[in-house]
Amino acid sequence: MRKNILILLLIFIFGMAGGIFSDQILWPYFVVRPLFDKYNLDQPPIYVTEKKETIVRENTALEEAIEKVSKTIVGVRAKTTKGSGLVVTNDGLVVTLSSLIPIGQTFGFYLEEESKQFQVLKRDPKTGLALVKLDADRLLAADFRNLEDLNLGERVFMVSYYHGQRGLTKTVSQGIVKFIARSDISGSVISKEIIETDIVKAANVQGSPVFDITGRLIGIAADSSNSLIEVIPVSQIKKLIGS
Repeated sequence: MRKNILILLLIFIFGMAGGIFSDQILWPYFVVRPLFDKYNLDQPPIYVTEKKETIVRENTALEEAIEKVSKTIVGVRAKTTKGSGLVVTNDGLVVTLSSLIPIGQTFGFYLEEESKQFQVLKRDPKTGLALVKLDADRLLAADFRNLEDLNLGERVFMVSYYHGQRGLTKTVSQGIVKFIARSDISGSVISKEIIETDIVKAANVQGSPVFDITGRLIGIAADSSNSLIEVIPVSQIKKLIGS
């Protein structure tokens, strides 16, 4: 009986000693070992889930927009003037500047460098725009931008026909919206709506369409004395074609 009690007492003493040894010496030793460094036991668990992101590069979007809108550009050439115009309906309605098709001169319209028969339908002296009907159909027409959400500093680009000695080639210029004339403080419409960009004017760019980065039409380059491109807004084009 005494022997059994002694054995139990020894087991109890060694158990306590082992527990104290593990708690005070053995466990703290292993916790600080490099083997345990990768385990951050104080942090809550992290759950990893699959996440897919589609990144659209701005340059790619711009290239696609230019490719699209360049198919809506027409070249306009007279004896004393050269410039561009824009297809606004699939059945061949084109908007350009009336100064590019002066009365009394012979002029021509070129779609993808091919001369097209045409008829001048309307000239608007207030806006300086002209509406022309090409003898063509099933054309790609420009998409119109809602100018109510057009902002200063927004990126825009202009596609033009360059009239060189070897024929027509398309060129692209880009910039930002620098100035917008919409309405006065009382809310009445300004008699001459104008959008100004910081695109520097070059030769023969009159009538060139100006688009936003998604390829929607903002307007066409006005015939002005300003060194920067001024744009006759799409709102005036809509009035011209009765849209």
